[in-house]
Amino acid sequence: MNIKTLTVSEVTNYIKRMLDNDFILNNLSVKGEISNLKYHSSGHIYFSLKDDNGKVNCVMFKGNAVFLDFVLEEGMEVIVKGRASIYPATGSFQLYCDEIKKEGQGELFIKFEKLKQKLSKMGYFDEDHKKILPKYPQRIGVVTSPTGAAIRDIINVSTRRSSLVDIVLYPAKVQGIDAYKEVIEGIKYFNNNKSVDIIIVGRGGGSIEELWNFNEEELAKAIYVSKIPIISAVGHEIDYTISDFVADVRAATPSQGAEIAVPLSKDIEQKVCDISKALEINIDNKLKSCKNELSNAERILKIHSPITRIANSYLEIDNLRNRLNFLMKIKVEKEKKQLENLNNLLLAYNPVKVISKGYAIIQDDEKNLITSKEQLENPINLEISVKDGKAEGKFIPLKHIK
Repeated sequence: MNIKTLTVSEVTNYIKRMLDNDFILNNLSVKGEISNLKYHSSGHIYFSLKDDNGKVNCVMFKGNAVFLDFVLEEGMEVIVKGRASIYPATGSFQLYCDEIKKEGQGELFIKFEKLKQKLSKMGYFDEDHKKILPKYPQRIGVVTSPTGAAIRDIINVSTRRSSLVDIVLYPAKVQGIDAYKEVIEGIKYFNNNKSVDIIIVGRGGGSIEELWNFNEEELAKAIYVSKIPIISAVGHEIDYTISDFVADVRAATPSQGAEIAVPLSKDIEQKVCDISKALEINIDNKLKSCKNELSNAERILKIHSPITRIANSYLEIDNLRNRLNFLMKIKVEKEKKQLENLNNLLLAYNPVKVISKGYAIIQDDEKNLITSKEQLENPINLEISVKDGKAEGKFIPLKHIK
């Protein structure tokens, strides 16, 4: 039997015709959980519909999307009505959705919300706990896949912004079973070595399943207890993970994470220039202040100069000496005058002077002065002092003295 060789286009078109002619596949109603959701700028909506055992790509064109009365979200459980076919250009099987009805929230979304509420109550999201990023880091640690787009974006943005910052990569899996454990090890590594100023944890975009490692409670705890500030840069702008809420700063993309962490070289140069100018002004003001203080001190020193005080003291000493001499002279004159008066008084009462006038001093043997006639009633030895000497003798009264 001869089998005709077909081109790829012939095969895909053949499969498409078979699917398009199948009644069931053209009238499908499929229940599943939304993931990898993307609202395109054209108005079309692209997403995946999955359950525990399978996944199928879906598209709802703008003509049907405008009639949706709610916004599709990651993890949302929905019922899709439409048809199954393939897109010949890529050969991919997908559902073309005509209607979408909300069925409920998916298991992963519910799990995400429960953990979010739990960690929020435990204070993991509190602003008071979040650390401030250093303005001018020297080294930035990055925990991500060494082969992913995230590290390339971070390196490109960092080097474009500044050549003064070093990027240190800790290679880790960011997708797959237990990948979060490697991310935790990276955070612990940088904290133990204290070799970086900021840590960026992240990866590129993906579905909720692909990003789920960043929704693990253990990773949230590692981010929470880190002593080094952490930027969570997971997925695209529409993607939110538990890591984003726990981290000190959330970046919408890895590129934005690098922009937040790395300051622009021109900003650093401007800051250095501003600091230099401020320092120059402060030094100039300080020098002027010191000169003024020195001038004031010199003026005060002149006023209170020891030389001036000594010179003034000489004048005071001269004045005191003159005053002392004056007072001493007055004192001497006064004392001299008083001495003359006392001398005159002494001369006036001097016994010798009295004797020279014819008087005598009479004393008995015991040197008692004879001042009364009663002392001469009986014979008595006497000593008589006159002007030019003394005479001794015995006095015998001749008659009774009256």
